Amino acid sequence: PQIRMEHGPFPEVVPARKVTVVGSELVESYTVYIIDVTDGLHRWTVKHRYSDFYELHEKLTAEKKVDRHLLPPKKILGKNSKSLVERRQKELELYLQTLLQQFPEATPTPLAYFLHFHLYEINGITAALAEELFHKGEQLLQAGEVFSLRPLQLYSVSQQLRLATPTCLSGDARTDLGHILDFTCRLRYLKISGSRGPVGTSNIQETSLPFDLSVFKSLLQIEISDCSSQQIQGLPSLRASLATLNLHRSTESMMSVLVAEASEFPQWEPEGAEPGCPVTALVPIWRHLTTLDMSHNRIGAVDDSVKLIPKVEFLDLSYNQLSSVENLQHLYSLVHVDLSYNRLRSLEAAHTRLGNIKTLSLAGNQLETLSGLSKLYSLVNLDLSHNQLAQLEEIRNIGALPCLEKLNLSSNPMCIIPDYRTKVLAQFGDRAAEVSLDCRATTEKELDTVEVLKAIQKAKEVKDRMSSSDKKISEDSRASAAPPASSSSSSSSCPSQGNHVCIRLCLAEGISCWTAQTDPVSSH
Repeated sequence: PQIRMEHGPFPEVVPARKVTVVGSELVESYTVYIIDVTDGLHRWTVKHRYSDFYELHEKLTAEKKVDRHLLPPKKILGKNSKSLVERRQKELELYLQTLLQQFPEATPTPLAYFLHFHLYEINGITAALAEELFHKGEQLLQAGEVFSLRPLQLYSVSQQLRLATPTCLSGDARTDLGHILDFTCRLRYLKISGSRGPVGTSNIQETSLPFDLSVFKSLLQIEISDCSSQQIQGLPSLRASLATLNLHRSTESMMSVLVAEASEFPQWEPEGAEPGCPVTALVPIWRHLTTLDMSHNRIGAVDDSVKLIPKVEFLDLSYNQLSSVENLQHLYSLVHVDLSYNRLRSLEAAHTRLGNIKTLSLAGNQLETLSGLSKLYSLVNLDLSHNQLAQLEEIRNIGALPCLEKLNLSSNPMCIIPDYRTKVLAQFGDRAAEVSLDCRATTEKELDTVEVLKAIQKAKEVKDRMSSSDKKISEDSRASAAPPASSSSSSSSCPSQGNHVCIRLCLAEGISCWTAQTDPVSSH
């Protein structure tokens, strides 16, 4: 028999499988034989004691598939002696090689499981999956549960579909490939978990195995982790149904996932768009995609592939390598955005790109200013924790946001400022009671302190205005023989004393006044 080896997206023909007993080891009181199995470029190790061989042989002879005398006999005396072990090692290798020659294509199920074909070999993997779905597939579909597959399993199914072989090599209807195809056509929730490093005892690297997702016709949600975007084929076929796409530790760009066609057509536009220049392809949009989670990747830019996801409401790009945020103006349905743990230093004119979002996480960046957030008027929840915000004045940029209810500033340099909480809450004026700061509701004591700070601030503002007015009047008085009454009243009744400033609140045209002395330090 021949199988295929990798070359390009899918393999070429290479020599077939072989088996070798390469050694043995003593475990407690019995000998375990170490078997190397080779299938094209894939190799793996299996360990069995003689009793396992005997059990396999009993199953095969019961099915009348092999000669009963093919297996070397069991010996009791000196069973662990070096000479016997070495001789038996060669005899068992010959036994296995004879079996593989006798069953070049349709490997009997007991032999396939004995050599771990169900874990590492294409036919064995698909047969095991088909039998599992024969028994449980309908129940899983009815329950609407998430079904998990490995890239190696998907690779095996993709390979089987490309090979001109029967869908049921073993003759056992339970292992027919049709059970897999029926299941994948109807499955709604899929999780694909890859691995870094070899699979099990094999040399198989899952990230090098291409697989095709076009067999899934009804997916609403897919989660892919620890794969490579280069190995994922058929993603465009999911555009018609997918509502949620989660991709982690698998890509360096959004383009390679959202616009797989870009590798062939560098000049593309979304379907329905008015192309401004000659294009080589009109690419269908993701019609139902509302949630996109591409956190924990190595994405360095928000490229224009987001033009294809206009209906996304929840966007998670946390734990990437973003130093700026572009192109989000194309996502006019955005409600929740997570840009935490990137490399952002500022976010200028955020309202021009983030529209009417309600939740924004910028935690774990390098922000020093909030000047670009002042017009996010729909914002309800804002996470700015673990940044470089040091100046309380920056809070003024978000203090007038009318809908803000939850603000997280924890682990910023400003948090060490005395009375930090009340000074931040005071920036929200009459809305201070409505704001939860750092996951803590505002207390009555804090609100009382906020009211005092607000009164002091207002008094300071009045004092500053009057000071400016007095200066102007003083200048006018030098040029006039009849200075206004408010000028003399102002200059005579409010002397400054020591380190205190005198603040006047005029209640009615300077006739009735209230005077307070405050410490200029505390007024800040």
